[in-house]
Amino acid sequence: MIVLADEPGDAEGHPGGHPGFLAPYTGDDILPLYTTTVAVSGGEARHTRVSGRAVSDDGNLDLVLRQPTELGGDGGGTNSQQLFAAGFAACFHGAMAIAAASMRTRLPPHIDIAATVSFGRDPIDGLFLITAELEVSLPQMDAREAAELVAQAERICPYMKMSRVGMRSTIRFV
Repeated sequence: MIVLADEPGDAEGHPGGHPGFLAPYTGDDILPLYTTTVAVSGGEARHTRVSGRAVSDDGNLDLVLRQPTELGGDGGGTNSQQLFAAGFAACFHGAMAIAAASMRTRLPPHIDIAATVSFGRDPIDGLFLITAELEVSLPQMDAREAAELVAQAERICPYMKMSRVGMRSTIRFV
């Protein structure tokens, strides 16, 4: 178990209060560590001008959704591409913290991660796709150490894994 010197952890010294959080998992099935639900409802979905409201099951996320003007919408709210970009950048930031802990490296106080997400047409099937590009800025770190940290974070980050191999998903009609 790796615990950073300035990281209090729980009473047993586990980072973030999770025993074995940094240890590899060896089970046969996916082990959920956190699950949330966000419902999107209301608004209008005519002529591809999607709108509505996204609310998480705990109420911490409550957003007005609007199609961006670039896609023919009215704007004036957030959209799924912005939410995906925020999630990707936040997840990669967390993966960097885990990677730093496993490498016994202290993260610098100033880290910038920018996720650029594009919604576009897929030349393979003629439908749609999402692309993402991350820019990581670690100006106070040695370049070699920063590159190693980013490589480890890329291996750890679930969004990166999803972009490489896809993800398990299910659609249920209720």
